[in-house]
Amino acid sequence: MSDKSASAYWAANIRLITICLVIWALVSFGFGILLRPLLSGIAIGGTDLGFWFAQQGSILTFIVLIFFYAARMNAIDRDFGVNE
Repeated sequence: MSDKSASAYWAANIRLITICLVIWALVSFGFGILLRPLLSGIAIGGTDLGFWFAQQGSILTFIVLIFFYAARMNAIDRDFGVNE
């Protein structure tokens, strides 16, 4: 792999990690803590939406992020010819 190709590969990798971390922070800290008072008036599953995001919603989002990251990294690896 050339230096330009390696730099592009790591730039794509860092961009994907940044996107995943922003989504993680938004869901866990944003929806679960900061926006909880605003979401408390919306009922879902017998409780308010803010509590749901802080408990079940964040866990489900993290699981989806794991599969999203794996799928995108496989695609990035294929694009740069470093797949297994």
